Amino acid sequence: MTEQATMRAAVIEGFGPADTLRTRDLPVPVPGRGEVLVRVHAAGINAIDWATRAGHGVGVPGFPAVLGWDLSGTVAATGPGAGRFAVGDAVFGMPRFPGPAGAYAQYAVAPEDELTRTPPELGHTAAAAVPMVALTAWQTLFEHGGVRAGQRVLVPGAAGGVGHVAVQLAADAGAEVIGTASARNREFVRGLGAADVISHDMVREVKDVDVAVDPVGGAEFFRLLDVVRPGGIVVTLKGEGPEHRQAAEQHGVRAGFTYVRPDATLLGDRIVPLLTAGRLRPSVERVFRLDEAAEAHALGEQGHVRGRLVLDTA
Repeated sequence: MTEQATMRAAVIEGFGPADTLRTRDLPVPVPGRGEVLVRVHAAGINAIDWATRAGHGVGVPGFPAVLGWDLSGTVAATGPGAGRFAVGDAVFGMPRFPGPAGAYAQYAVAPEDELTRTPPELGHTAAAAVPMVALTAWQTLFEHGGVRAGQRVLVPGAAGGVGHVAVQLAADAGAEVIGTASARNREFVRGLGAADVISHDMVREVKDVDVAVDPVGGAEFFRLLDVVRPGGIVVTLKGEGPEHRQAAEQHGVRAGFTYVRPDATLLGDRIVPLLTAGRLRPSVERVFRLDEAAEAHALGEQGHVRGRLVLDTA
């Protein structure tokens, strides 16, 4: 075990706005069976983080609560029965989701089978920007959407966290990718591999796509039904409502629902090779200190971030 007894962590004492986040000292957690203690060097910030902080994301078991799921760091200690990694190994992942992972801290405990090795050429900041968005994009495009070469794929919000990864993954698979983005981000999205970028009403401009990604939910899901060809699919990231499948059937299309899950095998066997080959490049707009977590959340909630935000927890 590490000799350090306490650690700094960004916590919430209750649900609320961004400035609810405060930095305080907490005991260093102890790894249980099959777990490792990770000295966290960087933590990715996702939309589910600020939704949870505000009280309408995933549940928390109690307060103070340490947010965050994406992490990259080094193994500081191993629990009983854990033998996949050794102390000092660099690891990253999205452990425990949707249960609490506590990535906004100097140390976090994670099941070893939900982590994979961090390639040395990636670095902790880039690695922390990858897991949730890459797993979400992959599961959406390939497990639900069945994307393959020659298909047309629509990615709204293509400059955002999941969006900028989905564009790259779909293009790498040989699909024709259409992204939506602001005029400011048009060339950025083209540089990711999009064949076309729409900065106005996609329902008027886009038709007959095979797969449409819905990162927003609500009315957006139903709008996207009009751009998908018969037999195609809209995959939403925002959960299934009772009317989704019925509305899709009425349009002659299918509905898919992504509930992202930890998958160290997918991360290590499929995502890491793309990262090391330069075929997938996570974009980090800004890195914040741990004690700037509230500022990071406030920026993220504005909805104009290009790529990812990351906390430096070292």
